[in-house]
Amino acid sequence: MADTDQSLGALRHAMTAAHAAPPAPAAAPEVAPGPAKPKIDPQGRAYATGKRKNAVARVWIKPGSGKILVNGRESPVYFARPVLRMMMNQPFVVAERVGQYDVVCTVVGGGLSGQAGAVRHGISKALTYYEPGLRPVLKSGGYLTRDSRVVERKKYGKAKARRSFQFSKR
Repeated sequence: MADTDQSLGALRHAMTAAHAAPPAPAAAPEVAPGPAKPKIDPQGRAYATGKRKNAVARVWIKPGSGKILVNGRESPVYFARPVLRMMMNQPFVVAERVGQYDVVCTVVGGGLSGQAGAVRHGISKALTYYEPGLRPVLKSGGYLTRDSRVVERKKYGKAKARRSFQFSKR
């Protein structure tokens, strides 16, 4: 009991000493960040990685005539469906930069729809690295957000992720 009284007294003494001490100098005010600088490699390209479902796209953009190469092939050859090509060009349309950049990208994994989404995500990120002023426009359109929806895994005792086997009363 005596030890408790002594330790409480020491604590009370330490607390009063802490309150009597002068306050520490205030931290330096936070400096507002200046305008973002473009991230451009020595070849004059901006690089970004885009992801969608199980597809991953590595995208390089540089000023040019608007040519898009996907895995070494032209985009109309690789993405034959017009919807997929339209999806890829959405960032350029929103940013009003159609035909101003050449795009070279490599895509792996997933199907064609996921790959087109990954290329779109990569192009959007690369545009913001090349022209940081485009970030608010692309962000408000939702092009910089990685779509995290992926296929749900199959569970044991089920036919698919949630589908049960057909019920038989007898």
